[in-house]
Amino acid sequence: MTIRIGILGYGNLGRGVECAVRQNEDTRLTCVFTRRDPAKVKILTEGVNVYSVDEILKHKDEVDVLIICGGSATDLPAMTPKYAADFNVIDSFDTHAKIPEHFANVDAAAKAGGKVAMISVGWDPGMFSLNRAYANAILPEGKDYTFWGRGVSQGHSDAIRRIDGVLDARQYTIPVESAVEAVRSGSKPELTTRQKHTRECFVVAAEGADKARIEQEIVTMPNYFADYDTTVHFITQEELDRDHKGIPHGGMVIRSGVTGINRENRHIIEYKLTLDSNPEFTSSVLIAYARAAFRMYNEGMSGCKTVFDVPVAYLLNMSAEDMRKNML
Repeated sequence: MTIRIGILGYGNLGRGVECAVRQNEDTRLTCVFTRRDPAKVKILTEGVNVYSVDEILKHKDEVDVLIICGGSATDLPAMTPKYAADFNVIDSFDTHAKIPEHFANVDAAAKAGGKVAMISVGWDPGMFSLNRAYANAILPEGKDYTFWGRGVSQGHSDAIRRIDGVLDARQYTIPVESAVEAVRSGSKPELTTRQKHTRECFVVAAEGADKARIEQEIVTMPNYFADYDTTVHFITQEELDRDHKGIPHGGMVIRSGVTGINRENRHIIEYKLTLDSNPEFTSSVLIAYARAAFRMYNEGMSGCKTVFDVPVAYLLNMSAEDMRKNML
């Protein structure tokens, strides 16, 4: 059965979803919704219409799963609950501290509409979340460490762009190498947030903007920069386009644990990602979980779900027999 995919928001993530649909034979893009003028939004897929978001409910019968491609700072907290009653939805909400609140809001809407909503899908939260869970199950006595980067954080870059006077921005998250090596040694160091990562921001400010105010708003922003050593560079749009046009990212989840009657044996579990394109990889995860959301809905489920609620078999466009033959 072909899963009909709708995209809400056609930025880097939306384009990534469009590309990912092409790599999955059981999915088909049916429509794109935008807050911009639809006539000015050119997509890659011929024969697929772009509509104003104001028309979205007119097309709900054309969409099996709506993938909401907005920012976590302000878009997704409003958009995902808004549409979860009318569509099976999926988002990549990544403000970890606010996931319980977001879950509750989306869950109420999805249950009211009898739909399935999947939130916080991507690589962190998402793939990294699963690997933290697996590692904790296997090594109950241990300690978790997560490192991100070096790479561009879409959510953090978006948060900077929301600041008054900012025209464009890229934010790089950078692991502190000495902290990574200490963890890999099995010594289980106690590391503060500030000791694990630094953040580097490249910002294009509007002419006449108060750069000191912008920098202060960045470095004190809660949930994003306040807990890190953050460096802010002001550059031109030309420099940003030339030197920071890509969106690479990556990182690793490490659990350091022990086994044995006297806890004498140390073990390290490490899951690592090196990504040329953060949005395209995130989009690939979204499509896999869109498949799961579609299957769960067809089985009569409703409400909000996360990656923890999805059996692995629901993610693959493959029969159970083929999974056992080729992957087990």
